Amino acid sequence: MGQGQDPSDKNKKLKLEEPLKELGSLFILKHKVVVVSDIKECEKLWKEFSPNLTLFDTWEFRLAFYEAYKYNPYFLVLKKNGENLALLPLWYEDNNFYDKNLKRYTWFGSDWQEENKFFAKNIDYVPILLSLAPTPLYLNAISQKTVEKLKGKVDFKEDEPKYVLNLKGFKNHEGYLMTLKKNTRRNLRKDKNRILRQNPEVIIDNFSDLDVLINLAKKRFGERGESVDWDDPRRVETFKNVIKFSGTSYRVKMIKVKIDGKDAGVDLVCILNKTYYAVKCGYNISEFSGIGNFLNLYEIDDAIKLGMEKIDFLQNNYQWKNKYFPPVSLYKFEKN
Repeated sequence: MGQGQDPSDKNKKLKLEEPLKELGSLFILKHKVVVVSDIKECEKLWKEFSPNLTLFDTWEFRLAFYEAYKYNPYFLVLKKNGENLALLPLWYEDNNFYDKNLKRYTWFGSDWQEENKFFAKNIDYVPILLSLAPTPLYLNAISQKTVEKLKGKVDFKEDEPKYVLNLKGFKNHEGYLMTLKKNTRRNLRKDKNRILRQNPEVIIDNFSDLDVLINLAKKRFGERGESVDWDDPRRVETFKNVIKFSGTSYRVKMIKVKIDGKDAGVDLVCILNKTYYAVKCGYNISEFSGIGNFLNLYEIDDAIKLGMEKIDFLQNNYQWKNKYFPPVSLYKFEKN
């Protein structure tokens, strides 16, 4: 199968372990590169290689996207004497909701994933897999530790950072507030107290509130004249799956605030390995100014009570995260 071919083409469907190409080197005489597209075999490979350190390392979180989008997996595997040495887990996107002309290979589970890693028993295998990977290839949000291991071997570009709050040393959100500038600290307390004066009701783990979250987010972005990923029904199905798969590797938590019978804000959180992931949110800011900051402070307290070591506020600044949380560098790799 040539680079750039569409693996969804039924007439060119790959066998489970079809060699991609011969490199004509001593290395390849002893090694084999194959493509795996059967989802069950992909699961076995993923679980063989993934360190399961972050939410995005877990098979279940990636599977939530696969079950919704059904893009064809393209797991590139380097083998020797039947042993799997390295894995590049991709899929082929050929039906982008916003750009029908965009067709590319990217991470299995979409470019929504973060802190992506290259799975290899020896880091020197990674450039070989990338040289053999199909095109166009877009690999985003690669972890800084991974990039440092491959320095000088692969040409990475800087991606948008993510934002992570280290909770060590904090007894509650006041400890966090004291790390901020005076004016920022005052404004956050002002927002918190404004919401508290309205006697908010906090509702935990009513997972049907995902629909409320979606509607609030669509309304908020619509007021700003912006599109939102929830417009794609596959994204809605994805996060229903994220909730459904909770309890396998990660667990989910839903937090909703109601004020005077109205939905003021909803957050969806995932929890794994002492990390509290602020995954999705929807806020009624037009009626309840400060609700986002109120929920952030509430969740800092909640994470501390649960023994979490950090809160991951994910990638993309959205014009506010950099005001409150430290950035963590991420990188990307592209091949056309």
